Amino acid sequence: MQIDINLQEKSYKVFINELKKISLDTKVAIVTNPTVSALHLDTLLGKIAASECFVITIPDGEQYKNFETINTILEECFTHRLDRKSVLIALGGGVIGDMTGFVASIYQRGISFIQVPTTLLAQVDASVGGKTGINNKFGKNLVGAFWQPRAVYCETEFLKTLPKREFSAGVAEMIKMAVTFDKDFFEWLELNSLHVEKNLQYAIEKCVKIKADVVSRDEREEGIRAVLNYGHTFCHVIENETNYSTYLHGEGVAIGMVLANSLANRLDLLSVEEGKRIQNVLEKYDLPTSYTIASAEKFYDSFFLDKKSANKKIKFILPKGIGDFAIKDDISKDVLLEILQ
Repeated sequence: MQIDINLQEKSYKVFINELKKISLDTKVAIVTNPTVSALHLDTLLGKIAASECFVITIPDGEQYKNFETINTILEECFTHRLDRKSVLIALGGGVIGDMTGFVASIYQRGISFIQVPTTLLAQVDASVGGKTGINNKFGKNLVGAFWQPRAVYCETEFLKTLPKREFSAGVAEMIKMAVTFDKDFFEWLELNSLHVEKNLQYAIEKCVKIKADVVSRDEREEGIRAVLNYGHTFCHVIENETNYSTYLHGEGVAIGMVLANSLANRLDLLSVEEGKRIQNVLEKYDLPTSYTIASAEKFYDSFFLDKKSANKKIKFILPKGIGDFAIKDDISKDVLLEILQ
């Protein structure tokens, strides 16, 4: 299947289970990590036709999503004398995709890159839409750029080697989209198992179509695209507090959705029963749904480092029932502390 991402300047396609041959009459550098490399690099190399092809290997883990690793990739690009017609290929999960895209956006003022996501989270969310970047001590993805890929290739075959936790982390992003955009899809997720291959492919296609529609309407997150951050405002604080080493991103999103649901319930946007239904689907895939907040005041202050905060206001994406959303930036500190405590 092919899904179009229609943008004003740089449209492209997401290919699902159609990775047959990538032919590029230029230098190519594949950015990956040792874990993914051992599993899938040979498969990808067998599908690439290029004038020259290099492999850049970086450490595996969110904790390496920083300027030091970006500089490592850049030095490899210069060493291999990549030029402005060269192409980077991201082979890995969201961390690899975000960093490869960021390097592509700044190397010689911008070169092309292709996403070949190997995790469920990256296939349904991170690889589509052109968000690139890195973390720093202040928070997640606070340094980066919008830089759209040339193409995205999602192969369900790659997902067969995913550890259970990584698979579930991707499911969290699927549930996020269903809750805010598609009630029928959420009800489908309640009734069907994503461990069945045909169901998994259907769900990936569904999520990519949702993401494609949102990105096509709002490429640079100036409006509706912010809704894709449901659960993320809480999640990013949790990830920063735990030094990106305790939870996978999707696990943090799952906890963040439960916290956002509590806030939505407090504001009469979401019923207790609806919140429980969402939590049940998360727990169906063994996702964490609780977190001990050591200091509500400190957690609250960290909200203001979120990219969505502006003019001393914190923007929250909340479910409005199941299948709809509300964007709120007028929630009092007292109400937020009540939820956090």
